[in-house]
Amino acid sequence: MQILRAKLYELKLQEQQESVTAIRRSQVGTGARSEKIRTYNYKDNRATDHRLNQNFPLEKVLMGDLELILATCIAQDQQAQLVELAAATA
Repeated sequence: MQILRAKLYELKLQEQQESVTAIRRSQVGTGARSEKIRTYNYKDNRATDHRLNQNFPLEKVLMGDLELILATCIAQDQQAQLVELAAATA
């Protein structure tokens, strides 16, 4: 019984480790260029947010004035939630 219990414990532990590993891999990107979030273009004085497909003034972004970016992110998230809600109710 002890051997059986030990083997079952090892199987359960291995399953848990595999699930944790899978979750970590899904959260961590590959670092590929296609996964970029924001690009800072000093020559053109702009910061491009690739999630929003919008440009923002570089100087304001570097000074920490992120209100415009945050407001745009929030608006986009709310729009996505509304579309999801509409699809769920239809």
